[in-house]
Amino acid sequence: MGNALFIVWRETVEAMLVVGILHSWLKQHGHGTGMRFLWGGVAVGVGLAILLAFAIVGIADVLSDTGLEYFQLGMVGVAALLIVQMVFWMRAHGRKLKRELESSLAQAQQQANWWGMLVVVALAVARESSEAVVFLYGLGTGEGGNPLFWLMLPLGVALAWGTFWLLQQSSRILTWQRFFRISEVLLLLLAASLLVTACERAINLDLLPTLLDPVWDSSALLSDNGSIGGFLATFTGYRAQPALSVVLAYGVFWLAVLLGLRRR
Repeated sequence: MGNALFIVWRETVEAMLVVGILHSWLKQHGHGTGMRFLWGGVAVGVGLAILLAFAIVGIADVLSDTGLEYFQLGMVGVAALLIVQMVFWMRAHGRKLKRELESSLAQAQQQANWWGMLVVVALAVARESSEAVVFLYGLGTGEGGNPLFWLMLPLGVALAWGTFWLLQQSSRILTWQRFFRISEVLLLLLAASLLVTACERAINLDLLPTLLDPVWDSSALLSDNGSIGGFLATFTGYRAQPALSVVLAYGVFWLAVLLGLRRR
């Protein structure tokens, strides 16, 4: 449940960042017409994400049991890759995001092309919303019937509004830089957890050998079925009795991520 809440919160804050930058620029320059196109772009972006959600559910409904297992394995893997891509994208574009968006708006103003701004907003919101859809499907394949899972959606949006307001106050406690640094660490932990889930699904489908199962047994010290161990299992990929192939995949993941971040 907590990882679903975190995903909705983080993705909503990112979408609010984009919309907030554009809204501030339009308000500063007194463009009432542009405001209508701004909110129109937000609506289109959210609508595209909803269409993606219906498409994913529709595909899952027509698949056989085996086909559904392969589909869910693919979605979990895609979700993990998207999370890593999102972290690296923000590392590369975060510092100049405001400048790039305002430059696009200034160009739209000069050319009287507010439809271009609508497309920019729609794509930005659709990207964040679509990522959230994929993440939630990957996280909720076993929890979709739990009403508490769906309660995380409005709760995550409400927390995002509160976080965005706090960040806009130029608080010394929570700055944008600190927010992105903390949340990207949590995102990478979640991506690693999804990778472990994908590896275990691949093992169950005989697509990945175990090599050695288990490598160790730390159940007596910290079981992954308990409250603390269960939380670590879902949010970090901890396993009390992991297979060697899963341990190797986990290690390669963190090695690749740390090397990539160091190059950034």
